[in-house]
Amino acid sequence: MPTHAERRKLPYTPEQLFDLVADIDAYSEFLPWCAASRVRKRDGNELHADLVIGFKMFREKYTSKVTLNRPKRIDVEYLQGPFKYLNNHWEFTPSDDGGTLLDFYVDFEFKSAILQKMIGMVFNEAVKLMVGSFENRARQIYGDNGIASSRIS
Repeated sequence: MPTHAERRKLPYTPEQLFDLVADIDAYSEFLPWCAASRVRKRDGNELHADLVIGFKMFREKYTSKVTLNRPKRIDVEYLQGPFKYLNNHWEFTPSDDGGTLLDFYVDFEFKSAILQKMIGMVFNEAVKLMVGSFENRARQIYGDNGIASSRIS
Protein backbone atom coordinates (compact mmCIF):
# COMPACT_ATOMS: atom_id res chain seq x y z
CA MET A 1 0.00 0.00 0.00
CA PRO A 2 1.36 3.44 -0.81
CA THR A 3 3.57 4.88 1.90
CA HIS A 4 5.56 8.08 1.75
CA ALA A 5 7.92 9.61 4.30
CA GLU A 6 9.72 12.87 3.72
CA ARG A 7 11.85 15.28 5.71
CA ARG A 8 12.31 18.92 4.76
CA LYS A 9 14.19 21.76 6.39
CA LEU A 10 12.09 24.92 6.15
CA PRO A 11 12.77 28.55 7.13
CA TYR A 12 9.70 28.91 9.36
CA THR A 13 9.05 28.28 13.04
CA PRO A 14 7.33 25.08 14.17
CA GLU A 15 4.38 27.24 15.30
CA GLN A 16 4.02 28.82 11.85
CA LEU A 17 4.09 25.47 10.06
CA PHE A 18 1.82 23.84 12.62
CA ASP A 19 -0.77 26.61 12.17
CA LEU A 20 -0.57 26.28 8.39
CA VAL A 21 -1.17 22.51 8.42
CA ALA A 22 -3.88 22.82 11.10
CA ASP A 23 -5.84 25.33 8.94
CA ILE A 24 -7.84 22.60 7.21
CA ASP A 25 -10.59 24.98 6.09
CA ALA A 26 -8.04 26.66 3.77
CA TYR A 27 -6.80 23.47 2.06
CA SER A 28 -9.08 23.84 -0.95
CA GLU A 29 -7.49 27.25 -1.63
CA PHE A 30 -4.01 25.86 -2.29
CA LEU A 31 -3.82 22.06 -2.37
CA PRO A 32 -3.99 20.36 -5.75
CA TRP A 33 -6.88 17.92 -6.05
CA CYS A 34 -8.58 19.26 -2.91
CA ALA A 35 -12.00 20.39 -4.15
CA ALA A 36 -13.41 21.17 -0.69
CA SER A 37 -12.29 21.13 2.93
CA ARG A 38 -14.03 21.89 6.20
CA VAL A 39 -13.78 21.22 9.89
CA ARG A 40 -17.15 19.95 11.03
CA LYS A 41 -16.41 19.29 14.70
CA ARG A 42 -13.95 20.72 17.24
CA ASP A 43 -13.37 19.28 20.69
CA GLY A 44 -10.25 20.58 22.42
CA ASN A 45 -7.27 19.43 20.41
CA GLU A 46 -9.33 17.04 18.26
CA LEU A 47 -11.07 17.90 15.00
CA HIS A 48 -13.25 15.98 12.60
CA ALA A 49 -12.65 17.20 9.06
CA ASP A 50 -14.18 16.48 5.65
CA LEU A 51 -12.09 16.67 2.50
CA VAL A 52 -13.26 16.21 -1.07
CA ILE A 53 -10.48 15.08 -3.35
CA GLY A 54 -10.82 15.09 -7.11
CA PHE A 55 -8.53 14.07 -9.95
CA LYS A 56 -9.78 13.70 -13.53
CA MET A 57 -12.92 11.50 -13.26
CA PHE A 58 -12.25 10.55 -9.64
CA ARG A 59 -14.02 12.50 -6.86
CA GLU A 60 -14.38 11.23 -3.29
CA LYS A 61 -15.17 12.65 0.13
CA TYR A 62 -13.58 11.35 3.28
CA THR A 63 -13.70 12.20 6.96
CA SER A 64 -10.75 12.09 9.32
CA LYS A 65 -9.98 12.73 12.96
CA VAL A 66 -7.16 15.23 13.38
CA THR A 67 -5.28 15.43 16.69
CA LEU A 68 -3.40 18.68 17.24
CA ASN A 69 -0.41 18.72 19.60
CA ARG A 70 0.78 22.29 19.10
CA PRO A 71 3.46 23.01 18.02
CA LYS A 72 5.06 19.57 17.70
CA ARG A 73 2.78 17.15 15.88
CA ILE A 74 -0.44 16.65 13.93
CA ASP A 75 -1.90 13.14 13.57
CA VAL A 76 -4.62 12.23 11.08
CA GLU A 77 -6.76 9.09 11.40
CA TYR A 78 -9.29 7.91 8.84
CA LEU A 79 -12.93 7.73 9.93
CA GLN A 80 -15.15 7.37 6.84
CA GLY A 81 -14.92 7.32 3.06
CA PRO A 82 -13.17 5.43 0.23
CA PHE A 83 -10.20 4.09 2.22
CA LYS A 84 -9.58 0.83 4.04
CA TYR A 85 -7.24 2.90 6.21
CA LEU A 86 -5.32 6.17 6.19
CA ASN A 87 -2.59 7.20 8.62
CA ASN A 88 -0.83 10.51 8.32
CA HIS A 89 1.33 12.60 10.61
CA TRP A 90 3.33 15.80 10.56
CA GLU A 91 6.15 16.50 13.03
CA PHE A 92 7.68 19.94 13.51
CA THR A 93 11.13 20.06 15.17
CA PRO A 94 13.02 23.33 15.71
CA SER A 95 16.33 23.47 13.85
CA ASP A 96 19.46 25.23 15.10
CA ASP A 97 19.12 28.07 12.58
CA GLY A 98 15.63 29.12 13.67
CA GLY A 99 13.82 27.09 11.04
CA THR A 100 12.06 23.74 11.31
CA LEU A 101 12.72 20.14 10.38
CA LEU A 102 9.40 18.95 8.98
CA ASP A 103 8.74 15.21 8.96
CA PHE A 104 5.75 14.07 6.91
CA TYR A 105 4.39 10.51 6.72
CA VAL A 106 1.35 9.06 4.97
CA ASP A 107 0.18 5.46 4.51
CA PHE A 108 -3.17 4.43 3.07
CA GLU A 109 -5.13 1.86 1.11
CA PHE A 110 -8.29 2.41 -0.91
CA LYS A 111 -11.20 -0.02 -0.67
CA SER A 112 -11.32 -0.16 -4.48
CA ALA A 113 -8.48 -2.15 -6.09
CA ILE A 114 -8.97 -0.19 -9.33
CA LEU A 115 -8.66 3.14 -7.55
CA GLN A 116 -5.67 1.85 -5.58
CA LYS A 117 -3.87 0.85 -8.77
CA MET A 118 -4.71 4.15 -10.48
CA ILE A 119 -3.46 6.26 -7.55
CA GLY A 120 -0.45 4.01 -6.99
CA MET A 121 0.98 4.99 -10.38
CA VAL A 122 1.19 8.70 -9.46
CA PHE A 123 1.29 8.52 -5.67
CA ASN A 124 4.86 9.58 -4.90
CA GLU A 125 4.78 12.51 -7.31
CA ALA A 126 1.36 13.59 -6.02
CA VAL A 127 2.53 13.55 -2.39
CA LYS A 128 5.69 15.52 -3.24
CA LEU A 129 3.50 18.07 -5.03
CA MET A 130 1.19 18.27 -2.01
CA VAL A 131 4.05 18.82 0.47
CA GLY A 132 5.50 21.38 -1.92
CA SER A 133 2.12 23.15 -1.97
CA PHE A 134 2.27 23.54 1.81
CA GLU A 135 5.78 24.97 1.46
CA ASN A 136 4.58 27.44 -1.21
CA ARG A 137 1.64 28.42 1.00
CA ALA A 138 4.05 29.12 3.89
CA ARG A 139 6.10 31.34 1.59
CA GLN A 140 2.93 33.25 0.56
CA ILE A 141 1.78 33.77 4.14
CA TYR A 142 5.06 34.20 6.03
CA GLY A 143 7.44 35.38 3.29
CA ASP A 144 11.02 34.24 2.81
CA ASN A 145 12.88 34.22 6.12
CA GLY A 146 16.29 34.04 4.47
CA ILE A 147 16.95 30.42 5.47
CA ALA A 148 17.15 28.10 2.48
CA SER A 149 14.64 25.28 2.43
CA SER A 150 15.72 21.83 1.34
CA ARG A 151 14.39 18.32 0.98
CA ILE A 152 16.44 16.04 3.22
CA SER A 153 14.81 12.68 2.49
